[in-house]
Amino acid sequence: MSDTDTSTAETDDREFVRDTRYITSRVTRDGRDGYPVEAGRYRLIAARACPWANRAIIVRRLLGLEDAISMGLCGPTHDERSWTFDLDPGGVDPVLGYERLQQAYFARFPDYPRGITVPALVDVPSRAVATNDYAQLTLDFSTEWAEFHRHGAPELYPERLRGEMDELMVAVYRDVNNGVYRCGFAGSQRSYDHAYARLWERLDWLENRLADQRYLMGEAITEADVRLFTTLARFDPVYHGHFKCNRQKLSELPVLWAYARDLFQTPGFGDTVDFAQIKRHYYVVHTGVNPTRIVPAGPDLANWLSPHYREQLGGRPFGDGTPPGAPRPAEIVPAEHWAPLPPAW
Repeated sequence: MSDTDTSTAETDDREFVRDTRYITSRVTRDGRDGYPVEAGRYRLIAARACPWANRAIIVRRLLGLEDAISMGLCGPTHDERSWTFDLDPGGVDPVLGYERLQQAYFARFPDYPRGITVPALVDVPSRAVATNDYAQLTLDFSTEWAEFHRHGAPELYPERLRGEMDELMVAVYRDVNNGVYRCGFAGSQRSYDHAYARLWERLDWLENRLADQRYLMGEAITEADVRLFTTLARFDPVYHGHFKCNRQKLSELPVLWAYARDLFQTPGFGDTVDFAQIKRHYYVVHTGVNPTRIVPAGPDLANWLSPHYREQLGGRPFGDGTPPGAPRPAEIVPAEHWAPLPPAW
């Protein structure tokens, strides 16, 4: 997703409103939308800078879908037209042959009127976008793509918990995931104050919920944790100052800070986070918020590796499953872009 595309909107005197009209076709086992699940057919186009795309990167890795779904990464900055493949040699995605993600959208919808967002799942044979419905995409990775999960993959969307999980994820999206944007892009003091109050009310609620249980749904990681984590990982480097979410830093919230570090130090989470790209995206692209495009040097990120002691709450991070293996060599985040992780990672 992009925060300067037409996928988002802001006005001078109203609250920030995100355009959530995504391409709702899905890749399913029965192929009812014309896109059947098929190993090697689709390419996940993501950007490490984007929290919504970071979700898809994490879920793909936790479930072990790397062999079934290839991944292309856009750079952290873009113009009003599209995310670009400037990280690849010659600035061209090696599988799709595109310079811009926009080309995959136009291959299916020549007059596509809305924002060119990541993540997007692209049908490689047609080189056209299949879906950009990021919330449904990761749930489908858990359910529709089960045949291609690695041995020991965790159950990220357990059927017995879906009712409560869905309600929780809606609340977290409204007040936290999108809530930070409603603060940062508020068009008036009144809309900012309202968004700020909702954000901190929900963060306090989450602080209480997680005080006595290791993860949002109990003893094992679920998609709900993935969705909250990508916002928490960006909180101190970006949202606290850039988006004026500054009642406290994440590192000043004892429970949420320990919870976030617990996840960061879990294989599949921290090893997908690129703090350098995150900061560059927000501070360079959001010229309405940061017209100088100066990227701050801080904060110090080494504290992400400090002990969290959440294991004292018990639980099994992957439930009956196992941790994912090391990242693919081509998908390793450059060491200089993040706090260094233990050698085993």
